[in-house]
Amino acid sequence: MKFLYHLFCLGYKVQQWLLKRFTSAGLAILVSLVATVIVGIDTKQTVTYQVFAFMIATLIIAVTFSCYFPARFDVQRQLPRFATVGSRLFYRVAITNRNQKLQAGLLFIEEIADPKFSLTEFKQIITSNSNKGSVNSLTYIYYRWLCAIAQKRKAKTKAIALPSLKPNSTTEIRGEITPTHRGVVRLQGITILRPDPFNLFNATKTVKQAGSLLVLPKRYQLPVFNLPGSRRSQSGSVSLASSVGDSEEFISLRDYRPGDPLNKIHWKSWAKTGKPVVKEEKSEYFVRHALILDTFQSQKHSEILEEAVAVAASFAWDFHTQESLLDLMFVGLESYCFTTGRGLGSKEQMLEILAGVTACQDNFDCLMAAVVEKVSMLSGCICILISWDQQRRKLVNYLRGFKIPLLVLLITENEQQHEDLNLENLYVLPLGKIQAALMNIRSI
Repeated sequence: MKFLYHLFCLGYKVQQWLLKRFTSAGLAILVSLVATVIVGIDTKQTVTYQVFAFMIATLIIAVTFSCYFPARFDVQRQLPRFATVGSRLFYRVAITNRNQKLQAGLLFIEEIADPKFSLTEFKQIITSNSNKGSVNSLTYIYYRWLCAIAQKRKAKTKAIALPSLKPNSTTEIRGEITPTHRGVVRLQGITILRPDPFNLFNATKTVKQAGSLLVLPKRYQLPVFNLPGSRRSQSGSVSLASSVGDSEEFISLRDYRPGDPLNKIHWKSWAKTGKPVVKEEKSEYFVRHALILDTFQSQKHSEILEEAVAVAASFAWDFHTQESLLDLMFVGLESYCFTTGRGLGSKEQMLEILAGVTACQDNFDCLMAAVVEKVSMLSGCICILISWDQQRRKLVNYLRGFKIPLLVLLITENEQQHEDLNLENLYVLPLGKIQAALMNIRSI
């Protein structure tokens, strides 16, 4: 296993080097070289070896020409703070030519930091359950290795042609990155490429320029949707009212008790009496909904979890929080509950949190406990599940017992497996058809 790990690491580095240094035509020449070696083994019966010799000579000239690239460049990029999975990101890049000569025919490509996998992580990658191939196939194992690397890189880039760079001048161009997975993309520099006259091999000059951006989950279009709910008491909350609805009503003054929040202290009365006095106020009443995200699975990564996060992001972004509160509840390394609405938090912050969601391999009861703590304050609930079993049925029945509006979304690979589910306001979202299934949701 250790030998295979080092072999794959080396293979990936060689693959990246070939893709960067050789142009499309150069790669075609390499493939042709292999073919001519196979066909032209017997030099007495074929002239293929002559073609082989010609291509070898051409590549040697191309590589030799590209060994000398003394140009100097400075690079500055202006990255936005956020990107979204699946949406191409365009940004400005300023490249300064520090040479006395015009630089023409160049390309540039962003360098994304390559992820580092430990031997333990490598074992988990190649032994994780999958129905797409055999674990005994080296080709398939390497394919899964590349998929894991792509998932950790979070984005992909491509070489972009540069205009002619004038001597000692700065040229502004448009860079492009395509985010593929949510999370943080770490950039380590920009590489300038100069093809040889045969357009086979690239000379390179890398300018180190660290940078990063957060890739938010992709979002789906949602139908016009209304989740009703009556106002509930939010006792013990800190001034959640903004300008709409019932704010806290002053009742009386009383002596300070340990644990009272500082913003409740009545400073004028303290100045008069010489001892701390606090304001006693009536509890607030708000419409408060919960967005419960199921993250419990045995694997670290799965397409189902990614789609669940995307659906949660869609509701978090489209949910109207001017007159209500929305609690995002999920379990990762610990239990999380993030509240937005009525001036508390923002939709962007909620998407930032969803960008970092990880799978939880603990007991499902952790989520149940978090829900029990908040359920008395909830006016309605959206529950996004990635599986269906007795524990999840228990959670749904528990929420139904409080007679609050409840929408349950079950994301699955096998739609037929859940055809017998006949629960009110439960929608099955099959992979590959999630957008269409979401548009079938009706208001409760």
